[in-house]
Parts: sequence; C-alpha cells; structure tokens
Amino acid sequence: MTKSPSDTVFVVERDDDLRARLSRCLSAEGFAVRGFSSAESFLESLPINGPACVVVDQHLPGLSGSDLQRQLLDNPALAMVFITDSGDVSTVVRAMRDGAVDFLMKPIESEQLIAAVTRALHKGIRAETKRQVRDTFLSRVELLTARERQVAVRLVAGRSNKQIASELGTTEKTAKVHRGHVMAKLQVGSVAELIRLAEETRPSPIVPPIPIDPRLRR
Repeated sequence: MTKSPSDTVFVVERDDDLRARLSRCLSAEGFAVRGFSSAESFLESLPINGPACVVVDQHLPGLSGSDLQRQLLDNPALAMVFITDSGDVSTVVRAMRDGAVDFLMKPIESEQLIAAVTRALHKGIRAETKRQVRDTFLSRVELLTARERQVAVRLVAGRSNKQIASELGTTEKTAKVHRGHVMAKLQVGSVAELIRLAEETRPSPIVPPIPIDPRLRR
C-alpha cells in the first residue's frame, strides 16, 4: 500500500518487543514509522511539521500517555491513538474527550491498529488543513487598513452598506468602496463566505462582539 509523505506514525511504547512489532506492522502497510521508549524521548523530537499519528502506551515510565496528550493539545494535527493493558474507564473517557481517536486494549490486532492509525491520520490532515486556512485568512486580514477592518467587522455582523456608512459617519458610496477593498483583500466572493471564514478562524480580529444575522450564514 502506497502512503503519502504525511502518513507518519510515532510509536511511543515502553516494551521494546511490542514497540518493534507495532512498528513492523505499520511499516508493512507503507507508513513511515519512528519508535520511542518514553514520552520524554518523543518530546525531544518536536517540533513536527505536518499531520501525524502518535500511538502511545498509556502506562509509560515517567510521563504517562495522558501527560503526553496534554502537552500536545495545542497541536491537533498530531492525532493520538492510545494503547493499554487495563480498562480504566475514567482515563479512556478523559482521553477521548481531549481528542484521542481510539483506545486499544492489548493484545492489539494488526487490522485494529491499522484502522485506528488511518482514522487518526485523516483527523490530523483535517486539522492541518484547517490551520492552514486560518493562517492564510488571518494573514490577509493583516492587509486591511484600520477603516477597512471596521467595515469588515460590520459586514460579518450583517450590516448593509447604508448601515455601515451611518455607523462610521461616511457616505454609502464610500462604504461600498471600502467593502470592495475588503472583499478583494480577503479574497472572498460573498458576505456568507466571509462570515464562514471569520467564524472558522476564531478568535478573529474581524468577528464582531454582536450576534451575526443567521440569515447570512447560508
């Protein structure tokens, strides 16, 4: 099976034999695999560019799998699959609530592992795509002048050109010109698209402190 360059899996497992077996299984499926015996040694490899899957033993020496997950919460492109030899329900619930893709009980079947890793990589890719969209949009927002940003905030709130002109103390024609500049600089084709991007990139400097007209979400 041919994998893309983003299909990288990090196996963080204290047992040398199990780590080697899991790594061989994943490598045979075409994944790029790196193994670590502890969370600490894995953290030393950071930062990691792009989406990836972290298969982590919950009961590691030193930092546990849950400890590692908490340290990676600010990087959702690193999707996690837990493995364990005990069924601690509270730990499972907490891990899943914090974004874990799966919690596999030992002994682990190859098909089960591959399916979980595949789901995790898809999740990581989606998270990375969302981050890229956010970064691109926010970089465009930085191109707006102070006045254009004021107009953008009001467009996101559903204000018409006439309302924007009244609130900013200018003419409707001038408000319309500023609106054109905003749409061009942000590279959006409609107010609905602008609202969607603004909401997807929260916290955003152009999301208004007032409710958005729900009729404009379409």
